[in-house]
Amino acid sequence: MKPTHLRLRRACAAAAATGALLAPAAGSAAGTALPGRSAPAPVAAATPTRPPPPGTGFTPLTPAVAAQLDAAVRQVMREAQVPGVTVGLWAPGKGSYVRSFGVADKATGAPMTPDLHVRIGSETKTFTVTALLQLVDQGKVGLEDHIGAYVTGVPNGDRITLRELAGMRSGLFNYSMDGDFNTQLQAHPEEYVAPRQLLDYSFKHPVQFEPGAEFEYSNTNLILLGLVVEKITGRPLHEVIAKDVLGPAGLRSTVFPTSPALPVPYAHGYTDQTASGKVEDSTRWNPSWAWAAGEMVSDLQDLRSWARTLATGTLLKPATQAERLKTTPMDIPGAGYGLGIFDVQGWIGHNGSIPGYEVLPVYLPSARATMVIVLNTDSQYKGQEPSTLFGEAVTSIVTPDHVYPGHKPVAPKTG
Repeated sequence: MKPTHLRLRRACAAAAATGALLAPAAGSAAGTALPGRSAPAPVAAATPTRPPPPGTGFTPLTPAVAAQLDAAVRQVMREAQVPGVTVGLWAPGKGSYVRSFGVADKATGAPMTPDLHVRIGSETKTFTVTALLQLVDQGKVGLEDHIGAYVTGVPNGDRITLRELAGMRSGLFNYSMDGDFNTQLQAHPEEYVAPRQLLDYSFKHPVQFEPGAEFEYSNTNLILLGLVVEKITGRPLHEVIAKDVLGPAGLRSTVFPTSPALPVPYAHGYTDQTASGKVEDSTRWNPSWAWAAGEMVSDLQDLRSWARTLATGTLLKPATQAERLKTTPMDIPGAGYGLGIFDVQGWIGHNGSIPGYEVLPVYLPSARATMVIVLNTDSQYKGQEPSTLFGEAVTSIVTPDHVYPGHKPVAPKTG
């Protein structure tokens, strides 16, 4: 069993480390799959045909550039053995590029298409933290409040702030790294797991460091924030996010599910985070173990819209969005983590990874550009998250001054 088995990986900048800067995997709930493990093999056709126009930092999406992108995406697919992927790029005045490659269902050969729903792993964190920050705007909670005031039994609960939880600086053990959790999830991936059970897996371990002392991706933090949102509102988290976040954001294809079922149409997901170590279809696995850290489902167009909404803060007061975007260094060069959000080489957003699926929706303010990558596997290639490999291949062509997650990724911790 590989070390990241059944863990929500972080989704950060270099690509994988953690699951998406923080991208989750089946055991990586909430996908955190921070980019940035061992450097990936060079991708052919990853050099732009010409430098981007001054001041924009984004190469026009001409037919020649589109052909270059096609070749780069197909090469990553071959090397990483990715069943299906959809890549979307949009930049004002530069055109757009939306292409799907491969299959959505290995059994039937049904093609990957841009309208398919996928699990989004740790991208869920951005919705949970947004719901929390809306409560901050309403004066119902403060970022400097201690978690112990809302949830009992938390180690260092009288000293860990909500800001430290959202910024991955609490020091609490990541439940998805617990051996018993992984054994149980591996044996029964279809079973429901309650949030309090997840906390039990975490709290039996000692704290990793003093609150605020370090950055360490932990899905435990988001489970706690989800419970805070529920306590303050008196409503289930999925209802809060649906009414207060998805509705105002205009996201009609995004859901916080209460069962393993996926909205149709959907892509099947494939993972090697299995008991046998062989690739299996994880489409029907129960994502409850990821809950506030990685349980949600979306599609390409909703992720496109959300990437801009998240980065520009249209659902929050400007001062609150400014707090969200204050980043502290992560374990990836050129990357910082804010409150449920990262800035990697100028790209703002969050990645997500959960067994069978990965997503990378990010926004580049300097060019007002959006990039969304969705794929139906989380199986790594040479220690790298596949979403990171696609992100690097694509940005090497369209934003050579802002290559995600950077030219020299390091090996971040998984979680």
